[in-house]
Amino acid sequence: MRTYIRRGCVAAFVATGLALAPVVIAQVSQGVETFDAAWRIVRDSHFDRTLNGVNWDAVNEELRPKAVAARTVGEVRAVIRDMLGRLGQSHFALLPATADSGSDAPRDVGGTPGFDVRLVEGDLLVTEVDPDGGGAAAGVRTGWKLRAIDGATSSALLASLPDTLAPRLMQVEAWRLVQMRLRGPSGSRAALSFENGSGTVVQLSVERRLEPGQPVTVGNLPTMFVRVRSHRVETPAGRPAGVIAFNVWMTAVDPLFQKAVDEFRNGDGIVIDLRGNPGGLAAMMMRISGHFIDERKALGVMKTRDNELRFVVNPRRVSAAGERVQPFTGPVAILVDALSGSASECFAGGMQSLGRVRVFGQRSMGQALPALFARLPNGDVLIHAYGDFVTADGTRVEGGGVVPDEPVVLDRGQLLAGRDRTLEAALAWFDSVTPPRTERAR
Repeated sequence: MRTYIRRGCVAAFVATGLALAPVVIAQVSQGVETFDAAWRIVRDSHFDRTLNGVNWDAVNEELRPKAVAARTVGEVRAVIRDMLGRLGQSHFALLPATADSGSDAPRDVGGTPGFDVRLVEGDLLVTEVDPDGGGAAAGVRTGWKLRAIDGATSSALLASLPDTLAPRLMQVEAWRLVQMRLRGPSGSRAALSFENGSGTVVQLSVERRLEPGQPVTVGNLPTMFVRVRSHRVETPAGRPAGVIAFNVWMTAVDPLFQKAVDEFRNGDGIVIDLRGNPGGLAAMMMRISGHFIDERKALGVMKTRDNELRFVVNPRRVSAAGERVQPFTGPVAILVDALSGSASECFAGGMQSLGRVRVFGQRSMGQALPALFARLPNGDVLIHAYGDFVTADGTRVEGGGVVPDEPVVLDRGQLLAGRDRTLEAALAWFDSVTPPRTERAR
């Protein structure tokens, strides 16, 4: 059975590797049938008839005997993952319906410690702390180095990653490993070790709390928690601007985003913060872009094996209150980082290709292939890309990511000082392109 999420991008769940709820019992006896099904689905649906230059028949001849010989569900999955890895592309993954063996209980990862990290020059630095999370309550601060999680050292976790990974992919894999250690049952506590700004080791017990946000389920994917945050800021010159951030591309974002745009419509700039946003439903970018472009321009094209689907701006000329408005015409900045993926990249790259925005931050994930979901015979779900995406100017996002117009390097000193250099750079740009209000009033 194949479930189609229209123009969906799912880097979020490929990156985290979070397991599906065990609604179907995976059967080892169906291992070879499961392998065969996964092999056929990729062969028949891949957007590139050459399968990225991979001899798919030869892969089958090599790996199918291993699937036949597999004695556990985990061994079957390892063979399928090996097969998918031969493609060297994003959005080919396996979401397990159960644990790899009967002795492994499904892990509850519903609780989060309330802070995020990024890999910076070999260290895991705290880059954001949720003021309402367990980390903030325990005293975690931005810029601190995460040294250990429940006895497992950060250095040991990072050493388990292949040293052949490109730096950008190393960022993604490091984050994934850390998240799987940090998360756990809500109400449980994580024993964490940090190094603070003065070099002192700080031992903290951090409560894991339920992930905030509106729960949303799509197809066979795990439940997502949609969060939209917005606030007013001032540029260095004292001009009013707005910041809108959201964590995943789901339809629940749309009404909240619209209200935020209405609130900042008369400001001197709007920042769209997509840092850490790993994707979701890419079709949404046609609506979000319409708040800033008053023409039905193409943001980009999704190319499947037999067709092309254009992502076209849908101008938004009615406010949340039902009043006639024009799309925002002031400067727009987009913030991205190494954990901005999939739909976030399609949107940022598409808007950048039209010259409507300026992008700030670090190069994005480079995982931008639209995907489908298929339930396999053993109950697992196969994520498989069926299209490629290029922006309006022909730029391919997969593999290369979105390159910021103004790169901003993460700096520990600035994080320790509580500063957000990426946002600061965007606000300074508003001052450079927006005339004083007295001039605009003439």
